[in-house]
Amino acid sequence: MAKTNLRRKDEKENTVNLGDRASENLAFIRETMERSSSFTAVPGYGGILMGVTAVAAAYIAAQQDLRIQWLRVWLVEAGLAFAIGFLALWQKSRLTDSSLLSAPARKFALSFAPPLIAGVAITLGLWRYDDYEMMAPVWMLCYGASVVCGGAFSVRVVPVMGWLFIALGAAAFALPISYGNYMMAASFGLLHIVFGAVIARRYGG
Repeated sequence: MAKTNLRRKDEKENTVNLGDRASENLAFIRETMERSSSFTAVPGYGGILMGVTAVAAAYIAAQQDLRIQWLRVWLVEAGLAFAIGFLALWQKSRLTDSSLLSAPARKFALSFAPPLIAGVAITLGLWRYDDYEMMAPVWMLCYGASVVCGGAFSVRVVPVMGWLFIALGAAAFALPISYGNYMMAASFGLLHIVFGAVIARRYGG
């Protein structure tokens, strides 16, 4: 009788151990799949709206007589675009049931942020030395680098848009200064509208 009870006890412990191992394996598989998946909550409709406001900002900036006023227009646009992008990102993450704290989302954010921070630092340096003419190309290049880096963890169309930003930013250095607002409208405006429409159509908004 005692031997039977011991055998049952051993079988029960083995069953518990197998169950624990299965749970651990499932957790590991789930975590691996999450880390290998792409961040798909990039907002298409939000990108379109950001593009529309950028085109409007380019028109308003072109009407300014003073360079500091020109800079203020684009700083306001940058804040507006950030707000639109964040709200659209949050809304799409809810619709697609994807967490903004997931591993792909964190990778996207950590890769997206450094070029933007560098752009802010360069802008402050250009402002300090009164060199406003170089700001537009720098913004396009830094933002393009952010999109390419973050896009490595997102859908394929995102880094393509980033490389086009970089191409336009490089071209802006070779063009006359008077083309700055046109290039800003073409990049932050037109590219956002076109690629926002593609993302909205192919990737659920």
